[in-house]
Amino acid sequence: MDKLDSTLARITRVSPEFMEMAEKELDGKTKPKGSLGRLEELARQMAAIQKSMKPRCEKKAIYVFAGDHGVTEEGISAFPREVTPQMVMNFLDGGAGVNVLARHAGADVHVVDVGVDYDFGEIPGLIQRKIARGTANFTKGPAMSMDETIAAIITGIELADECAEKGVQLAGTGDMGIGNTTPSSAIIAAFSGIPARELTHKGSGISDDALERKIKVIEKGIEINLPDPRDPLDILSKVGGFEIAAIAGFVLGCAANSVAVVMDGFISTAGGLVASELHPNVRDYIFAAHRSVERGHSYMLERISVKPLLDLELRLGEGTGSALAMTLVEAGVKVIREMATFEQAGVSKG
Repeated sequence: MDKLDSTLARITRVSPEFMEMAEKELDGKTKPKGSLGRLEELARQMAAIQKSMKPRCEKKAIYVFAGDHGVTEEGISAFPREVTPQMVMNFLDGGAGVNVLARHAGADVHVVDVGVDYDFGEIPGLIQRKIARGTANFTKGPAMSMDETIAAIITGIELADECAEKGVQLAGTGDMGIGNTTPSSAIIAAFSGIPARELTHKGSGISDDALERKIKVIEKGIEINLPDPRDPLDILSKVGGFEIAAIAGFVLGCAANSVAVVMDGFISTAGGLVASELHPNVRDYIFAAHRSVERGHSYMLERISVKPLLDLELRLGEGTGSALAMTLVEAGVKVIREMATFEQAGVSKG
């Protein structure tokens, strides 16, 4: 717990003074005040995070955290568990959606095995931080022990620390884990008290019967484990997942290191929600990439108090939304860095 506690202690509010300075800087550009809308918001936030009127985000990296889930035994996914390691290999080969969109955004992709039920052996490019070979089935007891939960969080923190050391200016989260929309729905249900039926979607495309089974599974997991809505770690350990815990740690670590982090969709936001419940100032460092079609996602975003940048009906995960949103953050940064002022351009303010 020492690493987690010390990380939490390092997280501070983003400076309101720098936000005000950035707003004045933007208001002096050759445009009507506020006319670039949310791009100006992104620029202000990046300037405040980096404490610079010339923020940068040339060095971008997306971390895809992978883990399996024991709850797949309950038939809640359209795909078999074997797809998780197969997709990890696809990420490493550069052939997945996140790879394509990360190349478009100019971001590096790093793949982390934090809990896949597979022995990869020595594979170049794979960051091997396996805590266990998948979580336990949370309809029969906690998904993870508290020690496993903390270990996964610390994995994320350590990788965020490495990001900062490498000079990454904009980090992104991604996930891979068959069945992981089920623990994500369970997490927001446990925090909010909202019935699982209102928070649960078909995920990767299950049938109506499977959706009904998925809802019942979430209800049973909460009934058996009784996660404490006031204790984020208790919720995470009882109905979460290794990749969700690692994402929570990664978001905390980015905030502690003053590195902006783009949070992908439903599963990543489950991790971001846990992080923000552990420390409210985390939200100052988060950009919410998009609004997923998953029903519970909007509830998560509202609870964190972050507004999504895109609404493209995405539901793939992997970090695909993070990659797309990074291009918008970079656009905002370029506005504050490169756009001429009225004085520089010799343009009358009117």
